[in-house]
Amino acid sequence: MENKLHFYNTLTRRVEQFIPNVDGKVAMYTCGPTVYHFAHIGNLRSYIMEDLLEKTLRYIGYDVKRIMNITDVGHLSSDADTGEDKMLKGAKREHKTVMEIAQFYTDAFFCDCAKLNIKKPDVIEPATNCIPEFIHMIQTLLEKGYAYEQGGNIYFDTSKLKEYYVFSNQSEQELLVGVRDDVDEDENKRNKSDFVLWFTKSKFDDQELKWESPWGLGYPGWHIECSCISMKHLGEYMDIHCGGVDNIFPHHTNEIAQSESYLGHKWCNYWFHVHHLNDKSGKMSKSKGDFLTVSLLESMGYDPIVYRMFCLQSHYRKPLEFSYEVLDNMSAAYEKLVKRIGSLQQDGEVEQEKYHVYREKFEAAICDDLNSSMAITVLYDMLKADMSDATKYALAESFDQVLSLNLTTAHAAKAADNQVDAELESYILAKIEERKAAKKEKDFAKADAIRAELLSRGIVLEDTREGVKWKRA
Repeated sequence: MENKLHFYNTLTRRVEQFIPNVDGKVAMYTCGPTVYHFAHIGNLRSYIMEDLLEKTLRYIGYDVKRIMNITDVGHLSSDADTGEDKMLKGAKREHKTVMEIAQFYTDAFFCDCAKLNIKKPDVIEPATNCIPEFIHMIQTLLEKGYAYEQGGNIYFDTSKLKEYYVFSNQSEQELLVGVRDDVDEDENKRNKSDFVLWFTKSKFDDQELKWESPWGLGYPGWHIECSCISMKHLGEYMDIHCGGVDNIFPHHTNEIAQSESYLGHKWCNYWFHVHHLNDKSGKMSKSKGDFLTVSLLESMGYDPIVYRMFCLQSHYRKPLEFSYEVLDNMSAAYEKLVKRIGSLQQDGEVEQEKYHVYREKFEAAICDDLNSSMAITVLYDMLKADMSDATKYALAESFDQVLSLNLTTAHAAKAADNQVDAELESYILAKIEERKAAKKEKDFAKADAIRAELLSRGIVLEDTREGVKWKRA
């Protein structure tokens, strides 16, 4: 591989050349979602950029094994291991069991990922599958003197570490500003930075999911799951651990503390973190109530891939501000781009020398700390260059292995969607007008029935700011 991948390692706080533990192979772990609600587009920015990293590694020749957890138990709403359990909160909100909530929102999450061309990880493991592994690690930490039992709970003792705040030179008080809720101090802790490994005593008497353990009936803390799930599938050494910047402290800090205490050696060499998506009021968050989802963008007429392109036009280490104006501009740019590629004639010889020149330019951009914006610039430059259509088409196909923007398929797919006979089109437009009249009369049942009728015939209605649009399902 001529181009060597470099990216920012949060652990060393510098851009470094990536060198895996085993030549040619990459052990990669991604912190998955807590499946108590829909993912908002801020959450999904992290998964898009992690997908870009995985596809870049594969593009330049690595064999990648990527693992993702599903948090379906034990994630509390505060980074201080206190506050309300997010899964229990979701179950109460929707009057369902925790496992019903977990399954529904796990399916919804991967549906959103598919719409954004985010590749499914090689292994997806729910936390509830790994209770024996959690108990074993906690027992070992107790035996080694890194954990203690107090007030019915098991805590990790951070005072036993030479260095706990491995990601930052900041003080403990500065880091604790990141705690999300105003909560009472846990009086069972010996040190403020200690964290729960296993709960048997909590304020949630109605906690649904509990398991027998050597310490009584209880459930795991949030941080333990990623350590155990990664070791179960990747072994004792990991190359890359991914997540959003809000995972750095305390989640990833605690993962390192417990994992390296358990193993007795360094655990993961590279830590890859993606910055927040903001709106004008600040970081997007479910706690604000209203939050943007992929489905909501779709209902407004946006192709989810346009949101992916919006993310790729910005660097993963910079905050990104969302606005509809920028998304509208991106939508217009994307439509022109795929139309241009769709017009290329695929017949003819690929000019190998020119092909390799631009492939190398693309690799150089994407291997330079995942400079996806520059990689897209290379794509535009290639389309303007003096070379055959066949060469351009082959390069677009190649680049799309990483960008995943449907560069060579979107235009044809859209044209096929738009091919309806005149009779069907007339019927659809009449039904849209009928639905519009029903809504004006506040007969929403009829309006919903018309939408359902069209859907049964393979036609999806989208209410956008420009009016009602339709497309094939």
